[in-house]
Amino acid sequence: MLLSREQLLAMARRNIAHVRAGTIDQAPGLYRVPAWHYYDAARWELEVERIFKRLPILLGFSCEMREPGSYRALEVADTPILLTRTSSGEVRAFLNVCSHRGAAVVPEGGGQASKFGCPYHAWGYDNEGQLLGIFKEKVFGEVDKSCLGLTPLPVAERAGLIFAVPTPNPAIDIDAFLNGYGEILEHLALENCHYVGRQVIQGPNWKIAYDGYLDFYHLPILHKDTFGPAMPSDTLFDAWGPHQRVSMPAQEYLSFADRDEETWKVDNLLGGVWTIFPGGSIADFDAGGKLYMISMLYPGSTPETSVTVQNFLACFEPDDEKRELIAQQMKFLRHVVENEDYTVCGQIQKAVKTGARSEFVFGRNEGGSQTFHRWVQALVDTEDEGLPQLFRAGI
Repeated sequence: MLLSREQLLAMARRNIAHVRAGTIDQAPGLYRVPAWHYYDAARWELEVERIFKRLPILLGFSCEMREPGSYRALEVADTPILLTRTSSGEVRAFLNVCSHRGAAVVPEGGGQASKFGCPYHAWGYDNEGQLLGIFKEKVFGEVDKSCLGLTPLPVAERAGLIFAVPTPNPAIDIDAFLNGYGEILEHLALENCHYVGRQVIQGPNWKIAYDGYLDFYHLPILHKDTFGPAMPSDTLFDAWGPHQRVSMPAQEYLSFADRDEETWKVDNLLGGVWTIFPGGSIADFDAGGKLYMISMLYPGSTPETSVTVQNFLACFEPDDEKRELIAQQMKFLRHVVENEDYTVCGQIQKAVKTGARSEFVFGRNEGGSQTFHRWVQALVDTEDEGLPQLFRAGI
């Protein structure tokens, strides 16, 4: 991972230069987003179809599905999905839809199983999606079971993360989509973590909610009663296609800035929030050791709703004492997002429809949000055949 280490070093050098100069990253100009983009039904449907249903979406974690027979059933943008790890160690993804009459074969949740039975008429499938048996097959009638397996989805596993395209279309190149970001994320060592918790939070339009994940500008203000007072509002941005690292000028970098770069430890260069387009976010906290919160934000059932799944991965094997610390940190982070971020976001959801403003403006210090909205627009504007070129050339 020599190339990715050099990228981290380059980011650290820029961070140090900003600290010494008292400067921050700034976009070339302002960027405006029409207010109706946050609530219009036709616009929202286009975003769901052209972003969430045709790109690789972060759905799970290698450490949660480490063993053969592991599975997870979930729903994304009203699409039921089943992830499994087969006996060969391969991760597979399917539409969680019985080939008989369309019932969900596996209820939402996870566990260990090599076979699944549909709860409606007991058609049985293995974890490679093959139809094994039909209840009362002799009276049902002759069918070719090899043609009635679960519908597969394009799936890929990178850096301890599991991605799938939620529609059974030809697979997009995951490495082209990540644009080198996968190698950077390897440094987080997520595949070695222990999966320790999950909680779900309801929110407003997915873009209103996600704007906050790309914005440190609000931290000392909105979060003044929690962790905000210790946080500056200054932000640095790095991008790999649509994926971004959001960090801040770090004074602690000065402690090793004058030492030989060969002695700089990678672990000291990984601060900030690592976002995965369109709705992923990786941040770390302390719970008796490093605890990652990996948020996965998906559209809800309407333009004005979203679902945020907070996943918690510990970089240590927790004992009972540390599990209590994890539970406390989870409770705190739920409070921050639900009662601070999403309370204000809910007010914004109402405000965008009032006509007070026809558009909202993102400042030069909000480059992460600018990049995000430019990619949203580019994907909405791009037909299927143009996707490879878009990810090669960028915006």
